[in-house]
Amino acid sequence: MACEITGIGMYVPPRILTNHDLEKFLDTSDEWITTRTGIKERRIAEEWEKASDLGYEASKEAIEKAGISPKDIDVVIVATSTPDMIFPSTACFLSDKLKCNKPMAFDISAACSGFIYGLTLAKTFIASGQANNVLVVGTEVFSKIVDWNDRTTAVLFGDGAGAVVISRTNTDKGILSAVMRSDGSHWGSLYCPVGEKIKMRGRETFKLAIKNMAEASVKALEEANLTLDDIKLVIPHQANIRIINALAEKLNIPEEKVFANIHRYGNTSAATIPIAMYEALQEGRFGRGDNILLTAFGGGLTWGSVVIKV
Repeated sequence: MACEITGIGMYVPPRILTNHDLEKFLDTSDEWITTRTGIKERRIAEEWEKASDLGYEASKEAIEKAGISPKDIDVVIVATSTPDMIFPSTACFLSDKLKCNKPMAFDISAACSGFIYGLTLAKTFIASGQANNVLVVGTEVFSKIVDWNDRTTAVLFGDGAGAVVISRTNTDKGILSAVMRSDGSHWGSLYCPVGEKIKMRGRETFKLAIKNMAEASVKALEEANLTLDDIKLVIPHQANIRIINALAEKLNIPEEKVFANIHRYGNTSAATIPIAMYEALQEGRFGRGDNILLTAFGGGLTWGSVVIKV
């Protein structure tokens, strides 16, 4: 049983925090941040806003575009590193806000790779016959776990959410291949202890991200029996423009085939890829019948790549 993306939505908080705003309380500058990360601004949630609130707005749009009702959703998968609570799951809060009809609901903790992990699970639920429609959401409020006195991490992260509906289909569209990996021995590269703030070894993370995303992308293409020439657009995790550029160079991908919107939102972790997919679609960078490659890397360490025929 094949599956396809039938709806997509996104939401970012209206509050914008620019590099110039950060200059006022951090030993940094717009030039330093832009040169090293590609980020110009990021969105910041209000104190009362939780991951489920952002995810709700993105999910409403995705469900509406899929042409279904929230009650048609059989499974809700939320990828987040900033859950509303330790438990219940953010997915349970979200399904309640959407007024779904008692779906299976759970969270994934795979950091920035969480959304593509979720896509893979959605395909499995549909292929096994357990679901007709799966809602996969990446939603983060990283502003609540960032140390705003640490310029190495404070400049990187932002808040936002993206959501897709994955539905059963009889067409040749959908998730053609997925390669998911992890290596817990490198957990110290990027982590956040309970009740504390984000810790990161930037140089180590940079090298591992490029190497592992490239290898997973090549493997995913092989499993889909495709080459990069068959791919309309590559949508990588939006962590750092230098990582994106280095990945493109390593895979020999021309600039026009790689999508980046990191300058607007910074790193929204599990939300970066669905937000980027949404905007790339709006900009006409890909359309129905095109093949796209998604690749992500995050704390765990976790990483993976997915090939989708839209």
